[in-house]
Amino acid sequence: MFSCIYQFLWTLAYLFFVAMAVLFKNRRLYERLALNLPSTCLGENSIWVHALSVGEVISAVALVKTLLLKYPDRPIVFSVTTAKGMEVARDELEGKVKALITMPVDTWFCIHRIVRFINPQVFVLVETDIWPGLLGFLKKRGVKAILVNGRVSPRTFKLYRKAPFISRRLFEPFVFCLMQSDIDSKRLLEIGVNPFEKVITTGNIKFDRDWNPLEREERTRLLESLSLGSEETIWVAGSTHPGEEEIIFRVFKRLKKNWSPLRLIIAPRQIEQSEGILKMISSMGLNGLLKTDCLSHTGYYDILILDTIGELGRIYGLGKISFVGGSLVPFGGHNLLEPASFGCPVLFGPYTHNFVLMSEQLTETGGGLRVDGEEGLFMAMDSLLRNDLARNNMGRLAREFVENNRGALKRVESFIDICLERGH
Repeated sequence: MFSCIYQFLWTLAYLFFVAMAVLFKNRRLYERLALNLPSTCLGENSIWVHALSVGEVISAVALVKTLLLKYPDRPIVFSVTTAKGMEVARDELEGKVKALITMPVDTWFCIHRIVRFINPQVFVLVETDIWPGLLGFLKKRGVKAILVNGRVSPRTFKLYRKAPFISRRLFEPFVFCLMQSDIDSKRLLEIGVNPFEKVITTGNIKFDRDWNPLEREERTRLLESLSLGSEETIWVAGSTHPGEEEIIFRVFKRLKKNWSPLRLIIAPRQIEQSEGILKMISSMGLNGLLKTDCLSHTGYYDILILDTIGELGRIYGLGKISFVGGSLVPFGGHNLLEPASFGCPVLFGPYTHNFVLMSEQLTETGGGLRVDGEEGLFMAMDSLLRNDLARNNMGRLAREFVENNRGALKRVESFIDICLERGH
């Protein structure tokens, strides 16, 4: 009954969106409605890896590269839901995988069309974006589905507990649910996902990315492209949310009185808000600049707004200190590993429920520091700027934290092997 109602509602929505796609000739809608997929099949026994958006794509890249090396004769297809995620996927995987595809909506027409096109033996879902229609259809066709790097946030867990029967149905098609931490595994088991043997803690594959250090040549080139000097102290605040930017700018303004030259590079989570953030900076008596205006700008700026996609990961390498956003407001935080991998001390706020274990472990090892609000952020920044030895030691511990937690990718790979063997 649930499946029938679900597909009926999706079919109604699908008909409406098809009309909109034709009327407005919207390419993005065509992709989401699977209207531009070829009718031919890519091949047989492919491995299909899916990621929702930018964060999940970044997690999946190392896995895909591992699979390409291990199974060179198998077609590997990578799908992404969001447009921003697809931009990152193209940068990292175009020309390497058999196909890069936008994941269509979960109606029967789209499901049949994309599965017929990919013809997978195994479907690997990275972290989230569970589509009941797709998963049910894959199971009927005998395609093994694996959840990789799974996590269950406190907010999602509350929703699952309100409707445990539906929640269990969501996870029923998976052969394995490979979770980031014991906390995530426990939450799935508490809502009754069974058999319990399929819920396994394998760790976080984000640790297994290729963490390439910022070599001197790249560092010099980046600094020059941003009109920055090698002698300047740079603070990088990444993935910030509304409500955090103003706090960060006030802290920066206080710090500048004692620490010069001090520059701030801020990367808002939603780059569409960059113009508004630029106005906010100006209203506070500071000089701001958009990254996209760097080439035409010759004057001094206090704060650079990173209004581009895919650059933050390397920009963190310029920072003496980093702050990871989504944590001073109750969003739940973002990935702490990117700055930590460069040996950059990592500051974050009290709200890290999306990365509970990672934030706790990084703090315990001494590579990260949880700050409480504006005053806590100011005190931590001021202290680290005053003490080079403490700052460098914190950065070293952050880098060691990343290196010491690698290995999840190998464990995940072994379960994919099992599914491929079972499929023969």
